[in-house]
Amino acid sequence: DMVQGSRLLQSQAEEGLGELVAAGIVSADSFSGLRALVLPMDRKRKLASRGMRIAQFGLEDAGRWSLVKRTRSDDKPALESLAFILLKRYGVVFRKLLVHESEHLPAWFELLRLFRQLEAQGLIRGGRFIAGITGEQYALPEAVTSLRSLRKQPSDGKLISLSAADPLNLSGVLIPGPRIPALAGNRLLLRDGELVASYAGGETTLHAQFAPADEWAARNVLLHKRVMLPVQPRLS
Repeated sequence: DMVQGSRLLQSQAEEGLGELVAAGIVSADSFSGLRALVLPMDRKRKLASRGMRIAQFGLEDAGRWSLVKRTRSDDKPALESLAFILLKRYGVVFRKLLVHESEHLPAWFELLRLFRQLEAQGLIRGGRFIAGITGEQYALPEAVTSLRSLRKQPSDGKLISLSAADPLNLSGVLIPGPRIPALAGNRLLLRDGELVASYAGGETTLHAQFAPADEWAARNVLLHKRVMLPVQPRLS
């Protein structure tokens, strides 16, 4: 339908659609659309030469495409729902935290105005919850309680491995260290809230010093590798 309506060649329509998807303006209702865009045309021809229908790898069977709806600043219910989603995701929200969020988020001043209203209604808390962060901060009441209790807990040195696509990837934003691209294949290793190792671009980088045995264990935790321990023989 898009090819006929635009009077473009199929290759031109796919190229234009790919640019709209890359810009975050258009989305498909299935992964078939993405596969159709990322599969090169020469690959499609090879598959078709093997007797496979090229429609299976083109936009004909890729599902429906639609414009991505942006939250309008005058849509208060939607904006309030978005604000609580951010609060539940992070606990504490401030401007610097949202720099790696979607570009479709409303402007910070629009969220700030709503946060102030929610604080006046007693639904959220405003204050300085995280040291070293300038500007206004807003948090859920339960998040403030959790932060206070966490501050009293001693460090245990536990290693936690996260996907870089996780919202807790705050390296270079809240946690000192380099920015790790938010890609599913990249990983971070945290110890007591600090970045100690990362995996990006197929390479592992250590951001802290480890003893040789601890370094081996840290790399396994970072990459989610299972460590096979020797089995002790049973005495009959």
